[in-house]
Amino acid sequence: MLIFETFLIILFTLIVLLITVSIIYSTVRLGISPMPSSNKAYLAMMQFIDETEIEKKSGPIIDLGSGWGNIVIRIAKRYPQRKIVGYELSYLPWLTSTLIKRLFRLKNLTLHRQDFYQADLSSASVLVCYLFPEAMEKISNKLQREQSNVNFIISNNFALPLWKPIKTIQVNDFYKSPVYLYKIARARARL
Repeated sequence: MLIFETFLIILFTLIVLLITVSIIYSTVRLGISPMPSSNKAYLAMMQFIDETEIEKKSGPIIDLGSGWGNIVIRIAKRYPQRKIVGYELSYLPWLTSTLIKRLFRLKNLTLHRQDFYQADLSSASVLVCYLFPEAMEKISNKLQREQSNVNFIISNNFALPLWKPIKTIQVNDFYKSPVYLYKIARARARL
C-alpha cells in the first residue's frame, strides 16, 4: 500500500509540475498568462453581446484568446443558434476548453489552437477579448488594414487604440475593470 501511495504522490507531483511548466512556457512565449475574466466582467460582456444581437448580424462571435473557455463556453451555451469561435495558443487552456466543449456537446463552438493575428477574422460580426495593450494595438492595426465584416468589439479591461467606444461599463470587481463596446463599421468610416 505504501508503494501505491508513493506512486500516486509522485504522479500528482509530476502532473502539477507539467501543468506549471506548460503555463510558464506559454506565458513567456506569448507575453501574457491565461487569465480568466471575473464573473462581473463576464456579465458586462454578455450585456454588450445581447445589445449586438439586436442588429441580427449573422457572422460568428469570435473570442480572441479564449483561454480556459470561461467566456467562450458560456457564449456558445447562451447563443446555440450562432456560430462561436475561440482562438487560443496556450496548449493547456486550449485543451481544457476543448474538453469542456465536448462535455457540453457544443456543436456551435469551434476552438482553434492558432494565433488569431494570423486568422481570417473577416466573417466575424463580433470580436470578444481580454488581452493586453500591445495585443489591442495589433488588433487595431489588423482591423484598419483588412476588409472585414466585424461590426463590434467587446474588450475587457483594455482599450482599442485609435477607436472610441460607444459604451463603457465600469465593473465593480477587484480590478475595477472597464468593459468597452466598440462599433467598428461606423468608426472605420471616420478613420
